[in-house]
Amino acid sequence: MISFLKSKKISITFRAFQNRNYRLFFSGQSISQIGTWMQRTGVSWLVYTMTHSSFMLGLTVFASQFPSFIFSLAGGITSDRYNRYKVLLITQIASMIQALLLATLILTHHFSVQVILLLSAILGIINAFDVPARQPLIHEMVTVKADLPNALALNSSMVNIARLIGPALSGIVLVKFGAGICFLLNALSFIAVIISLICMKLPAYTPAEVKNKNGSSITEGFRYLKNTPSISVILMLLGLLSLFVLPYNTVLPVFAKVIFKGDASTFGFINSFIGVGAVAGSVFLATLDQKTNLKSVLFFSTIILGVFLMLFSHMSNFPLAMLFASATGFGMMNQTTICITIVQVESDKTMRGRVMSYVAMAYFGMLPLGSLLTGVVSQHIGAPNAILAQGITALFIAALFYKFLRKKKPEPEISREEEEVVENMVMEKI
Repeated sequence: MISFLKSKKISITFRAFQNRNYRLFFSGQSISQIGTWMQRTGVSWLVYTMTHSSFMLGLTVFASQFPSFIFSLAGGITSDRYNRYKVLLITQIASMIQALLLATLILTHHFSVQVILLLSAILGIINAFDVPARQPLIHEMVTVKADLPNALALNSSMVNIARLIGPALSGIVLVKFGAGICFLLNALSFIAVIISLICMKLPAYTPAEVKNKNGSSITEGFRYLKNTPSISVILMLLGLLSLFVLPYNTVLPVFAKVIFKGDASTFGFINSFIGVGAVAGSVFLATLDQKTNLKSVLFFSTIILGVFLMLFSHMSNFPLAMLFASATGFGMMNQTTICITIVQVESDKTMRGRVMSYVAMAYFGMLPLGSLLTGVVSQHIGAPNAILAQGITALFIAALFYKFLRKKKPEPEISREEEEVVENMVMEKI
């Protein structure tokens, strides 16, 4: 009986893998995301070792993410009007070329901080079109609608497992072989996701009917947000967190080199321990019952994020600091993933690409500005005090949205067709 319940729990946790296309996507992205985190870690460490400036760390994050904010609306419109599969394939190839170019410049010693910032900005532009296409495409990979929240949670777990492995590998590669090899490995990792996309068998693409020009499409999108507070309030929450709290990782190289007296591998381990907590959060979300009030979980996750940022900020004992870093990763991953899940599940199919572009605006628009702010503040009051302030701010934001997040979830109205789908799934399990 116990083994049956355990197997049933496992099947619920990984139920999205019943979809072949999603299995392919998950496999390819898992490898690619490890490479992505290796490059992110490598770029931050390279810039800090060249400049020893917290402000330059913030500027690096700004350069890599603010272009995503500028072009995110164009990316959302592109996702809604054109074949998302082809858009994603193009962005993955473009990202591979960017990584190859970065690796080549580093290996041939033809680089400077300005060149790194420029290439980071190019990657930000690519991501502006990648994110609005990639997230809604999951809807087309998952044939059973009930599996969608599970697929999104597993997607986050995949990203955070990569966050666990990627920085640790990056730290080792940076110490042993240098940044150029680190970036080259990232470029090679894109081969896996490109192959997975080629092997997919998606339904035939039906071009969307274009009724409005780009300007009208943008206006229509903002009108939709105004009339859908369940989405717009979540975006507002995500924007505030991205501006004032989530950029805490901007100054982590300072902790690795100055507070903990370490090197690139130390920086990699800090990111990896954050990844441990993020993976735990992903597994936690994947096992949640479909009736769980995600907004309530979002509230408590924001509190966890704030409390453990405060504890981490002035902890000089490395093992204990890593425990706090893991808890921080748990809270961060939960609140980010839940925001994206709520927005995707509650958005209309015809607006999904644009809504995801607004998510990109809330995240990629505020995060780089927050990274600049974190860099400037830490220059004046120090990295530990800057992260302490971010933890306090997280608690304030949780209190600000308390009434909205703690509101009881209304009972959904289930149609007869949906009841039949659920009944068939139950019979298949039995």
